[in-house]
Amino acid sequence: MSLSRRQCLAAAAAVAVAPGLVGCGAPALRPLAAHEMPPPAPREFRAAWVASVANIDWPSAPGLPEVQWRAEIDAIVERAAALGLNALVLQVRPAADALYRSSLEPASEYVSGTQGVAHDADPLALWLTAAHRRGIELHAWFNPFRARHPSARSPLAAGHIAVRQPGWARPYGDAIWLDPGEPGAVAHTLAVIEDVVRRYDIDGVHIDDYFYPYPVKAADGSELAFPDDASYARSGSKLSRDDWRRDNVDRFVQSLYQRVHAIEPGLKVGISPFALPRRERRPAGIEGFDPHAKLYADAEHWLQQGWLDYVSPQLYWPMAQRAQAFDVLLDHWAATNTQRRHLWPGLFTSRVALAPNPWPADEIERQLAHLRAQGAQAGGHLHFSMRALMDDRGGLASRLLAARPALALVPASPWLGAAVPPPPRIDLRPDGVAVQTPESGARWLVVWQRRGGVWRMSTHRGTEAITVQRREANDAQGALLEAVVASSLGTSGVESERIALRLPAA
Repeated sequence: MSLSRRQCLAAAAAVAVAPGLVGCGAPALRPLAAHEMPPPAPREFRAAWVASVANIDWPSAPGLPEVQWRAEIDAIVERAAALGLNALVLQVRPAADALYRSSLEPASEYVSGTQGVAHDADPLALWLTAAHRRGIELHAWFNPFRARHPSARSPLAAGHIAVRQPGWARPYGDAIWLDPGEPGAVAHTLAVIEDVVRRYDIDGVHIDDYFYPYPVKAADGSELAFPDDASYARSGSKLSRDDWRRDNVDRFVQSLYQRVHAIEPGLKVGISPFALPRRERRPAGIEGFDPHAKLYADAEHWLQQGWLDYVSPQLYWPMAQRAQAFDVLLDHWAATNTQRRHLWPGLFTSRVALAPNPWPADEIERQLAHLRAQGAQAGGHLHFSMRALMDDRGGLASRLLAARPALALVPASPWLGAAVPPPPRIDLRPDGVAVQTPESGARWLVVWQRRGGVWRMSTHRGTEAITVQRREANDAQGALLEAVVASSLGTSGVESERIALRLPAA
């Protein structure tokens, strides 16, 4: 309950906010002095991929009891929060299956152990609740065209798209793929993603590096052709086969971006491509696989066309490996980013202490230091994958915990909406301070609390009402709450004005 007007006025010297924002009718009062305010929140995307395919990260095995895989969700989210991560990228569709409630595709075998068999609980809904409770964004990661992974053990369910529409499916190597040259297959994938965007409170849509599959070798070492003769012939295209394939992927990416934003204008769309540029665009000395020629993926083109809100090139090489030089490739992607979208590279964290060619933990630390030294050029990173941080592989997680910088907010995306949201409402109460976002326009609530002269920041879902206790629970000897500052973040991450309240002395 808010204080009475008399009580509020008695505390007038201690309160400082904009007019009308304090419960109990207090007038506008003197702001906190500039030197008393916390510094602006740092902005950096700090994320990790959570891979479900082959049970890489979560669940730890197929067919676990629900209570166990639910506990694993909580453990991963708590570890992410402890490491200062502000986003997780969860694989919800590894192979035309669903780690969520879907009427379009069968439940994934990586949860239940049998494709098409679902638990009572909705995994994605539980992930969203757990992540948002800890102030962590959750991006839904889709593989657009893979229909069966080599690690699959159960048969395809009757509702699987390769069973319902076998003419769209292409066996290739030891996997099955939907053909990006089949308009029906593309429409189905887009419908699946749109369905998740409409029904779940996700913070982003994420696509990995698989469009057409990586080449498969025959027994004699030759490269097997992807079997799309029929779809290419039906298309009537005058383009070469390679250019037609690239055009199929280009049109998919453009449609994805447009259709996601038609539903949720503030939702981020990101792709994590293979990080080497096409041969014609490569900096001197860079060598290796060409995703433009082999995956028919022109990520630099998508970035320059503005079809992405963030790009996470997979910079999966050590700093000293000059043929795939980390610093040179980072500079290339920064120069390519003419639309000034987010550049958040992927790091191969799972290589730390992994046989047969383990990386030392300081390899990732040096890569993080290099990214941060670039300033605005690269405003974040993603770790592949969360298992390495859960295992504390090579002591890396312990070292990151020891050296963790201040918590950071996800960088804003003003091209998705530059409107400044209204600030929160703040109420002085007998047991502390209540902070609540306005009725609309705020996705996140940012709260700073000062105790013992030290500011501490936290983030909360915009729909929550937060109570900051005068004395923290279970800490009878702890410092009393001295002041609170709060702001709102809109759906694009733009921040409201900050409001402040200094508590009266106890």
